[in-house]
Amino acid sequence: MSSLKDKTLFITGASRGIGLAIGLRAARDGANVVIAAKTSEPHKHLPGTIHSAAAEIEAAGGKALPLMVDVREEASVQAAVEQAVARFGGIDICINNASAIQLTGTLQTEMKRYDLMHQVNGRGTYLVSRACIPFLKKAANPHVLNLSPPLDMSPNWFGNHVAYTMAKYTMSMCALGMAEEFKHDGIGFNCLWPRTGIATAAIQFALAGDEGLRHCRTVDIMADAAHVILTRDAKSCTGNFFIDDVVLSEAGVTAFDHYRVDPSKDLMPDFFVPADTPFPPGVSMHAIG
Repeated sequence: MSSLKDKTLFITGASRGIGLAIGLRAARDGANVVIAAKTSEPHKHLPGTIHSAAAEIEAAGGKALPLMVDVREEASVQAAVEQAVARFGGIDICINNASAIQLTGTLQTEMKRYDLMHQVNGRGTYLVSRACIPFLKKAANPHVLNLSPPLDMSPNWFGNHVAYTMAKYTMSMCALGMAEEFKHDGIGFNCLWPRTGIATAAIQFALAGDEGLRHCRTVDIMADAAHVILTRDAKSCTGNFFIDDVVLSEAGVTAFDHYRVDPSKDLMPDFFVPADTPFPPGVSMHAIG
C-alpha cells in the first residue's frame, strides 16, 4: 500500500507545524483528517487555527474535521473521537503530535510547567491512544504514530532539562508498551523523530529565532517520513523508533538537500538522536557547497 486515500487520520496538534504537514501529505492522497487541537482563535504569537488548517486540508484534496480538543481532558478527547467516527465511519490512524516544551533545569522548572509537559505529552498521548484503539482494532492496517524520540538513556539528554526529557520519553514508552500489548490486534505503534531541528513557528518563537530556523529542515521531511511509515504493513511495522532521514533512505530516497531551509547553513542537530544513528547516503549536517 502506498496511498492513504480514504483513510481517516486523527491528528493532535494539527493546526500548525509538523502535525499539519502530516495531515496535508495525507490529504494529497485523498485522506480524511481530523484536526484535534486547542487553537480555535488566532494565537498572538503562533500562526494557524483548526479552521485555517481545515481549509488547507480541503484545498490539498482531503476532507477535514476541525475539532477544538484539550488532550489533557478525557471528556474532550472522547467527544472528539466520537465525532470523528460519526463523520467518517471510523479511525484508521492516530497521530500523537501535540506536545509541550520547556528546556529548563530542575530549579528553573516550576511545577505548573512540569505538570503541563507531563499532562500534554504523557497523559495526552496515553489518553488519545486509548480512546482511538477500540476503533483502530476494526480498521484495515491501523497505525499509531507518536512524534517522540528513541529511548536513549544517555545522561546527556537528561542533565539540562530532565522534566522535558521525562515527558517526551513517556510518549515513547507508550508506543513501546502498546506495541507489545496490542500486537495480536494488528495495530502498528511507532515513534518518529527528526535528526535535525525542524522549522516550525513554535521552534522559532520558543527556541531558535529567525536565524535558528535557517539551520533547520522543513516540516516536509517529517511529513514524508510519516507517510512512509503509515503506508507500511502495521502487523510487521510496530515497536520502532524511527529517525526521519533513515526512514526515507530505506524507502529509496537519495536526495535530501531540498528539505533544508537554507542550504548555505550547517544543520542544527535535534535532541535525543543517539550518537550511533547512521547517516544515510546523501545526508550531511554541513552546508552545501
